[in-house]
Amino acid sequence: MAEEATIRTRKFKLNPLLKRKQMVVEVVHHGRPNVPKSELAEKIAKMYKADPTVVVLYGFRSKFGGGYSNGFALIYDDLASLKEFEPNYRQIRLGLKKQPEGSSKQRKERKNRAKKLKGTAKNKAAGKK
Repeated sequence: MAEEATIRTRKFKLNPLLKRKQMVVEVVHHGRPNVPKSELAEKIAKMYKADPTVVVLYGFRSKFGGGYSNGFALIYDDLASLKEFEPNYRQIRLGLKKQPEGSSKQRKERKNRAKKLKGTAKNKAAGKK
């Protein structure tokens, strides 16, 4: 079985304007290639007595030679403040929002086709009901 990962937090800051706690996370994981963010979220939530659904982890980089990673953690006060302040791409990663269907080129072409139309025909071109 792989060894247990050690988690340390540095540069802890309370941010009341954004309703969160923010910190740098150091993970020591000798004997393992890396540690899943879900596992880290559970451990950090336990450390700070929070719900794992409001813990956001991002920006992790492994050091050369392995066994050590750095990243950032945000712990929001509640799910509503997470949805209010967290960028859309990170909400998609967390599974809180759905990713828009189709490629960005398809979306742009649909938008430009709709610009040439008026009224209810515009909704039909955009694929809305």
